[in-house]
Amino acid sequence: MFEVRRYTPDKADEWNQSVAQSKNGTFLFDRRFMDYHADRFEDCSLMIYRCGALYALLPANIKDGVLTSHGGLTYGGLVMSDKCSAKGVQQVFAAINECLRAMAVKRVVYKAVPWIYHQQPAEEDLFALTSICEARLIIRDISSAIMGDCKMPFTESRLSGIRKARRRGLEVRESTDFATFWQILNDNLTSKYGVRPVHSAAELELLHGRFPGQIKLYMVFDGETPLGGTVLFLTPQVLHTQYISATQEGKACGAIDLLFDHLIHQVYSDYRYIDFGKSTSSDSADLNENLIFQKEGFGARAVCYDTYEWTL
Repeated sequence: MFEVRRYTPDKADEWNQSVAQSKNGTFLFDRRFMDYHADRFEDCSLMIYRCGALYALLPANIKDGVLTSHGGLTYGGLVMSDKCSAKGVQQVFAAINECLRAMAVKRVVYKAVPWIYHQQPAEEDLFALTSICEARLIIRDISSAIMGDCKMPFTESRLSGIRKARRRGLEVRESTDFATFWQILNDNLTSKYGVRPVHSAAELELLHGRFPGQIKLYMVFDGETPLGGTVLFLTPQVLHTQYISATQEGKACGAIDLLFDHLIHQVYSDYRYIDFGKSTSSDSADLNENLIFQKEGFGARAVCYDTYEWTL
């Protein structure tokens, strides 16, 4: 009944159309986004057909006998059509496992799509992971999100920052100057953590060019001097802050507080969820307390990003 085929570039249009019509997909699964770093990952995405019709997708890469869904994405679980049922998804995972065994895959790492990104209930995969794959939870990262129709008030520390920024006369504006923002971001990450941003400035510009309606940059200015900003990924019901950063001067005068007051209460006040992203270190349960303190100050509360694993 189910046929599993490995994705090939000639199937890009069919893949992208299925993502757009799915109940839990986002533009991160569009091949124009996924393939920007195709040189770093050996793609092993799967297309699952039922009676000749595309039923589900699994964005994935493969390395040393391990299939990861997906190593280059924040999340990468099964992308499901609205035809997917609990029993059907169980059968899908049984078929996927059979296909992977034939490919000599030994282990699967699966990063489920967090529930806030679901446009319809879509946790059939989580049930199948335990009932069919006997998967185990190996990583639980914590993110922080705001519900648009049930916003909590900002804490006094965030309100104080907003007052400072307004007294200074700072302004929030949409921008396309990704190079300037990237430099602010890079300076922060290298000085605090000794790491660089996942995306280069050129990659951010490339992706913005491909998805101008889904990738936005907002920056805070003192006159014409940029003090900080955020790169946003807009999905059907979630506004995700991909990057947030400010200069030392911007931090001192509340630039980021003003920025998110403007975005949350004005520009994107009608968004269902605003997701500030993870506050745990990569592949670890270590909580970055300073980072999550800032996010919770805007009224955000916990949403978990879960990663599962099973052997074949």
